[in-house]
Amino acid sequence: MRWMIRAVLALGLFVFLAVAALFLIPAERIAALAGERFTEMTGRRLVIEGSVRPSLYPVLGVQTGAVTISNAAWSDAGAMLRAEGLSIGLDMAALLRGEVKITGLQAQEPHLLLERARDGQVNWVFGGQAGGAGAGGAASTGGPPDAATGAPFTLDLAEVTGGRVTFVDHAAGRRMELSEIEGSLRIPAFLGPAEAEMTAVINRQPFALRLSLAEFAPFLAGRLGDVDLTLTAGASELRFAGRAGWKSSAAEGELAARIGDLAALARLAAVSAPDLPPGLGARRLEATGRLTLTEAQSLHVRGGALVLDDNRLTLEADLTTAGARPKLTAQVTAGDLSLAAALGGPAGGGAAGSGAEGAAQSGGWSRAPLDVSALGLLDASVALRAQSLDLGRARFGATQALVTLERSRAVFDLRQVAAYEGAISGQFVVNGRSGLSVGGDLQLTGLAMQPLLVDLAGYDRLIGRGDLALKFLGVGGSVDAIMRSLSGAGQLSLGTGELRGLDVAGMLRRLDAGYVGEGQRTIFDAVSAGFSIEQGRLSNSDLALRAPYVTATGSGVVDLGARTLDYRLRPVALAAEDGSGGVLVPLLITGPWASPRFRLDLEALARERYEAQAKELEARARAEAAAAEARARAELARKAEAELGIVQQEGESFEDAARRRAQEALDAEAGRLLERLLGGGN
Repeated sequence: MRWMIRAVLALGLFVFLAVAALFLIPAERIAALAGERFTEMTGRRLVIEGSVRPSLYPVLGVQTGAVTISNAAWSDAGAMLRAEGLSIGLDMAALLRGEVKITGLQAQEPHLLLERARDGQVNWVFGGQAGGAGAGGAASTGGPPDAATGAPFTLDLAEVTGGRVTFVDHAAGRRMELSEIEGSLRIPAFLGPAEAEMTAVINRQPFALRLSLAEFAPFLAGRLGDVDLTLTAGASELRFAGRAGWKSSAAEGELAARIGDLAALARLAAVSAPDLPPGLGARRLEATGRLTLTEAQSLHVRGGALVLDDNRLTLEADLTTAGARPKLTAQVTAGDLSLAAALGGPAGGGAAGSGAEGAAQSGGWSRAPLDVSALGLLDASVALRAQSLDLGRARFGATQALVTLERSRAVFDLRQVAAYEGAISGQFVVNGRSGLSVGGDLQLTGLAMQPLLVDLAGYDRLIGRGDLALKFLGVGGSVDAIMRSLSGAGQLSLGTGELRGLDVAGMLRRLDAGYVGEGQRTIFDAVSAGFSIEQGRLSNSDLALRAPYVTATGSGVVDLGARTLDYRLRPVALAAEDGSGGVLVPLLITGPWASPRFRLDLEALARERYEAQAKELEARARAEAAAAEARARAELARKAEAELGIVQQEGESFEDAARRRAQEALDAEAGRLLERLLGGGN
């Protein structure tokens, strides 16, 4: 009972003090003091319209009518701030002592206008008189005030409800508006820390902002200081902890970003959200690292880490903006890096289909448009190291490459690439300057051919290891168009291996084309071939295959665009060591490369034999004619020697011997005539 009586007495005392406080609050004095102190600190005029009345709830203090703050002298846009009402919180203990100490401010539906003039002046830099102890919470800090901030002040709590901020940059012709602002500000010490929180809507996108300052006064003056800033929009959150200032574009500190809603951030910045491809941040994008932003608008990242969907990368990067396009220089290290989805291919290389069957089901190359417009966003030089690299249609092991991007043309310089149990080196180019073209000059050494051809073409019948040198160029807006336009040349050499689905030796033994299909195979010791490519058609005329008891040559066309074969193989079984003899049966390979047709070309064999016999008869006739001509020449020489005295000397033709003999006779006759003339003269 005693406790109940004490509680009732305490409640009565509190009510008495509250009612007494209403009479103690000097409302008009507080309003006038607020206006005077504001003008003293800022140099701007504070006008309070309507009555000023004391309040007990929700805070002890006074409430005003509409409030306006004058704009900078150079502005003609009206008041810098207008609020429908202002609540001023007071310290109860100070009030009982006859003092007025302001503990909080609350503005109802304020509209703040921020302007930047054409000459660079801004209206939020205040002047005012220096010095002077502020009443209540505006006590002097003991330090000299800054010309840009006015007199020192403190504020236990300032709140904004239903606010709106309009920013106008007259120099850039830009206007931005924040609405539905709810926020709070705490400045317990002018030279100490301060905290601010705010929620608002910009470009119809809600967001939340939380700011902590190590020192309020330097930040208010525009100098760099320690800040901790967190921005949240949708499912995205960005946090920066370091040194920054509102006047300077320079900043340095730790950045942590979790981008779960890229479209929300794009709306905040009033730009179109980039359509990130799968594997490069379409589902998940996170970034951490030490960030440095300079006055020259260059960005530098050290100790950076990126999570792009399932890809994790570390990087050191520098981005400059001085040229026609931003220039990125970076070193990127990754574990298992997959770009399969980004490049439009199935993850895990060609394994999405089962060898040739998977390729056959695909119905040809993709005709989906390839968009490489992102190549024109910036120039870049990026050194990449990855434990593995999946490009969808091709998979690589440990990779070291230098990627150079200049004016929409990307060059991939493959320094060291482990692939398909071998290695790849050379260059690969993607050129998006005028349409799209791809090209390369590649050297593939010791590669396992079956997994390579499965990934690239869905062809699983060739097993073996080999080397391939390839130069190529393709133009088009889709994979199908590029494959149909390919041009280039190359050289292939294989060691021991096998060709599945075909038994050449069995065909030759029985002259039966039925030695094809599951379980059939041709073992070979070596294969070599050169080829050229024109308009997507690969042509070869010098295939050479060596196998136990069988050798073969071949020629034909592989239509890379249509994915078909038209090839003629000439195998010879049981030939002699010098290549003569043996059984020759030409083999035709035609149709789609996923399910080719094999048949013995007996008609061609008969034709070849007829042509061979005709050539043999022609050669025999030529030989007989030559022998007859030789016999006739010998008989002519014999008669010439007997009747004319023409004798062929060693190495001399019959014609030369006849000319020599005629010259000798002519010389002898001329001598006799000369002797007669001389003798007759005596």
